Amino acid sequence: MGTNHAVFLEVIEWLEESGKGLVHRIPESGSGEIKFGAQLTVRESQAAVFFYQGKAVAVFGPGRHTLKTLNIPILTKLLSTPWAMTSPLRAEVYFVNLKTFTNLKWGTRDPVAFRDSQLGLIRLRAFGVFTLQVVSPDIFINSLVGTQGIVDTEEIEAYLNQVIVSRLNDYLGETLDTLLNLPARYDEMSEALSERLKNDFSRFGLSLGQLFINAITPPQEVQQAIDDRSRMEVIQDMNKLMQMKTAMAIEKAAENESAVGAGMGAGLGIMMPGIMAPYIAGGMPPQQSAPQQTGTACPKCRQVVSTDARFCSQCGHPLHAPIVCIQCGKPLSSQDRFCPACGHSSIVKN
Repeated sequence: MGTNHAVFLEVIEWLEESGKGLVHRIPESGSGEIKFGAQLTVRESQAAVFFYQGKAVAVFGPGRHTLKTLNIPILTKLLSTPWAMTSPLRAEVYFVNLKTFTNLKWGTRDPVAFRDSQLGLIRLRAFGVFTLQVVSPDIFINSLVGTQGIVDTEEIEAYLNQVIVSRLNDYLGETLDTLLNLPARYDEMSEALSERLKNDFSRFGLSLGQLFINAITPPQEVQQAIDDRSRMEVIQDMNKLMQMKTAMAIEKAAENESAVGAGMGAGLGIMMPGIMAPYIAGGMPPQQSAPQQTGTACPKCRQVVSTDARFCSQCGHPLHAPIVCIQCGKPLSSQDRFCPACGHSSIVKN
């Protein structure tokens, strides 16, 4: 019912329809002359605090209650003549909504400073939601509501938001080392932050049901640095993946020797590590081999060496000593495979 109508009929009740109302006072403005015998109806999800002569004298739970005041009909009006027919015995009823209010939002209006062990001094924004319930109606009215006629969640949400952000700043400074470890700790942080806020909320007769951290975001440039670090970790993982695939390719090539030919399969197995080595080491494609060096062929091992070298870099053979047959000692050329004098095959001798 409307306020004036409810007071006039001495039937006092409140039906909250917006879904956001926390407190509703009857009468909404000024003070009332609630008379002796007025009927107060309180719903299951409500509590009613009865103020008489400026004091909270009773808290009523669900049900119908009879209010007792010294405002006796007719007689009170006659006795109120010195006060312009207004009774000095003022009375009000505060209805309090006891349901759990969900999806209340909190967040930082301005970025807060945080010293990161790896990224230095940065500024953060944080956002989330929380749930709220009034558990002590008389404390809530006396501490936060005062004499307001109507109070909804939006009016106290701004104040509670400041309390939450303040406690979050303290928590981050005491427990968080670096933002790089932040995403995995949201649940842990939510529980710890809720525990810290319980005393702050209970001081006003409120209960913090749940608190969730949706996001803690650094500035764009800091986010870019974190993304770059993540890419480096991915590259390292890609190198490990390439190593594994290379090993699998070698194993598969060995298994398929019968299909591609024993010689080809064996050759592929031998060549694969060399082919894939540049990818494994640095993620770069194999480079083309350098052009062969020109020079003189070693007469013993046929390795090409520099023209000014005195010994072969491969076998150590002297390059400028005469070649003779080991059987008869006759001089030979580097192209002779048999001695033309004695026909001996082991002809190399320096």
